[in-house]
Amino acid sequence: MSSQLLTVSPSPHIHQQQQTVSNLMFGVVIALTPAFIVSLVVFGVGAIKVTLAGVFFCMLFEYLISKYLLKKEANLADGSAIITGILLAFNLPANLPIWIIAIGSLVAIGLGKMAFGGLGNNPFNPAMVGRVFLLISFPVPMTSWPVAMESQWRLADGVTGATPMEIFKEGLEAGLPISEIMGQLPSYFTLFLGGQGGCIGEVSGLALFLGFLYMLYKKIITWHIPVSLLATVFALTGLFWMINPAQYADPVFQVITGGLLLGAFYMATDYVTSPMTSKGMLIYGVGIGVFTVVIRLWGSYPEGISFAILIMNGFVPLINKYVKPRRFGEVKPA
Repeated sequence: MSSQLLTVSPSPHIHQQQQTVSNLMFGVVIALTPAFIVSLVVFGVGAIKVTLAGVFFCMLFEYLISKYLLKKEANLADGSAIITGILLAFNLPANLPIWIIAIGSLVAIGLGKMAFGGLGNNPFNPAMVGRVFLLISFPVPMTSWPVAMESQWRLADGVTGATPMEIFKEGLEAGLPISEIMGQLPSYFTLFLGGQGGCIGEVSGLALFLGFLYMLYKKIITWHIPVSLLATVFALTGLFWMINPAQYADPVFQVITGGLLLGAFYMATDYVTSPMTSKGMLIYGVGIGVFTVVIRLWGSYPEGISFAILIMNGFVPLINKYVKPRRFGEVKPA
């Protein structure tokens, strides 16, 4: 009679025999490649510097914390520290000083991940923890956007030193009509293709969407969180736009600008910090969408996806507790 070892561990759980944690992580790296290429075209060397610094410091701090504080072997080969470094970098300006990136990496890995025991135990997305910490601690350098370099594609001509969301919010506060504000921005097609300022990972919605399709094809993620999140933002902002188009931007603008696509495709779908069931994922995506809209429309920050993801990360244990798959073989009480 053969005995089998039953291993109990936290998520992420692998459902296919040929899949490994490292395969899934590096699949996300491949999906992020188009967005990284566009960032090189738009921001040049700055995009390389910030991305390499994010990856280097995240791997360094995970190794040091594992070896000298937790007294265990550092598993850098699983790719989770690399993903955290890339996603943190993608949420930073291309001109951010290296020492600030190092602090953000330390907070992301040390506080957001290793303080809870490492991969599979962290309740909050580590990259988002690092990004929000830097945004609150260093608001000026975190919102000082570089002017895009000249591009052979000529798409970067429409990119300014401010994000479209900032231009829109500042225009409203200055009392400008929406038609005049929108006239300061490139066309929606240019914005979606790669013509908007901001963090290095959010300049091209098209590149992010191509990576999303790749992850769906490879079954790295499912559609539930991104679709429910984007649909919620589109529906709510569309409702407010129809009620008062002189005060609120149309839903297409809200979806294709800012870090919404980056957050919806690559950070809200994090295995560890998102719900386990399809129904739970839909609730989670809707919740992120609602908080994003509330922060965007009435908060002091023009963007809200980072805060919204962290808020809903906190609700994931409750979602997993009350939204469970149907149990087969259970006898109902008489």
